[in-house]
Amino acid sequence: MFKKIISAFRRSSQPTTDAPSPAQDSPKKTTKTDSPRSRGEKSHADKPAGNSRGARSRSRSGEPRKEKPQGEGRGGPSRESSRGERRGGRGRGRSGPGGSEGRGGRGRADQGGRDDRRGGRPERDDFEHPNQASIKPKTPVDIPPQDTAFSKLGLSDALAYSVAEKGYTLPTPIQAQSIPLILAGRDVIGSAQTGTGKTAAFALPILQKLGSHGKMRCLVLEPTRELALQVEEAFQEYSKFTDLTTTIIYGGVGYGKQRDDLRRGIDICAATPGRLLDLLEDGTTNLNDIDILVLDEVDRMLDMGFLPDVRRIVGKCPSTRQTLFFTATLPPEIASLADWALNNPEQVKIGIQSKPAETISHAFYPVVGSQKFDLFKELMRRTDFHSVLVFTRTRMGADRIARRLQADGHSVGVMHSDRNQRERVEALQGFKSGKFEVLVATDIAARGLDIAGVSHVVNYDVPENAEDYVHRIGRTGRALATGDAFTLVTEDDVRNARSIERFIGAEIERKQIEDFDYIYSALFDAKVLADATPVKPKSRLMRGMRR
Repeated sequence: MFKKIISAFRRSSQPTTDAPSPAQDSPKKTTKTDSPRSRGEKSHADKPAGNSRGARSRSRSGEPRKEKPQGEGRGGPSRESSRGERRGGRGRGRSGPGGSEGRGGRGRADQGGRDDRRGGRPERDDFEHPNQASIKPKTPVDIPPQDTAFSKLGLSDALAYSVAEKGYTLPTPIQAQSIPLILAGRDVIGSAQTGTGKTAAFALPILQKLGSHGKMRCLVLEPTRELALQVEEAFQEYSKFTDLTTTIIYGGVGYGKQRDDLRRGIDICAATPGRLLDLLEDGTTNLNDIDILVLDEVDRMLDMGFLPDVRRIVGKCPSTRQTLFFTATLPPEIASLADWALNNPEQVKIGIQSKPAETISHAFYPVVGSQKFDLFKELMRRTDFHSVLVFTRTRMGADRIARRLQADGHSVGVMHSDRNQRERVEALQGFKSGKFEVLVATDIAARGLDIAGVSHVVNYDVPENAEDYVHRIGRTGRALATGDAFTLVTEDDVRNARSIERFIGAEIERKQIEDFDYIYSALFDAKVLADATPVKPKSRLMRGMRR
């Protein structure tokens, strides 16, 4: 009796139509598109309802079991689906500015971009190096005896001659203090304002100590590709009249030339951490013969999350090495690394690292957000500029500003981490050569890049971290030249602007352009600006956005 009631109830629950056909008395055959099987599901009719193995839709506690997203296995998200979301892991899942290096050149996880499957990383092409030809003279050059300020520091005639050929006559303070210490074999921590010649401060004495061609005895670690390329270029120019050789190891390009150079034998290697670890682990090279290790822009490596990789690389170098730290700032966070990596180091501090160079004239230009680009365009029109470096906060903002400047007739290059290495190199070289009068970039170009002749820096977006302001405007006024820096300040930037003033310990002049049709805002009230609460500085470990 009970079975008949259940059977009748099931028949009554079947959907009916207004005009049933005789065929409905028999079980209807499910079409392919409607079948649960076609959606990857199991039919409840496949196994008896009372079979516990068949009732996998419930957990042991009786609660409905949550379905895993497609692509997840028993151990959680699959490697392919989570590759761009992991943190750490030797660069594969880091987030960081600068478009910097991940393992194997993969870069960092990103927030959108050209290739969503790979976390927005720019596609790699066949580009390997911007300069394939050697700059060494094909025929031997007779070097005349040198009696210069650099030769008196203990440098050979060949090195002093190469320095004179670049037009340098007197060493900067950090060069004058660091070169003798490095030649004496001391570990050094060097910190100075940006644009004071830190690269030559370690490159020249290293070349002097290495002497002649041999094994790979010097390793220079850099946080970004652009800095690694710049350091490689400096070593090549200073060693032009010697038989010493230099190569670069960095991601975003193929492995071919890098492996060939390492197998052929080089003396100095400028590298970014991720790609170097790749080549160490696959046996292409080793660090057994390193005599001198240079950690350049160490504070930037900290910002970008490279310190675990740096520690691994330092641990693979001989303990008897000479270690040099060179950085624009020396935050307390890297003190433990310095204590571990250096042996009784000498400290060389030049100037106040939190202040812009005295050769830079900088000012804030208040403006409402809707007039921001109009004011920028008017500044460009009224300024007698030679070359302008424009900083934005985001990659999309850089592209948008570049398009609008191009529409106004300016020659513009763009540099940020969504550009592949060929595009980044072409933009930077075009700006240096004068092909582009304007370079629009994110903070990837804010650190260490030595671009001669930048007459003006424009902060189209106020940097979120006050320290970055000093680095940005430090791209002008280099090597004792003068430069100007403009910063556009909107209503949303007031607190960041106050943080910058507190960081540098001085009030920055507010300026307005005459005859510009300003929309009135409280920005023009000095008391409002003075009363604004500075933004609390971000932790260095939270500055992980790829720029």
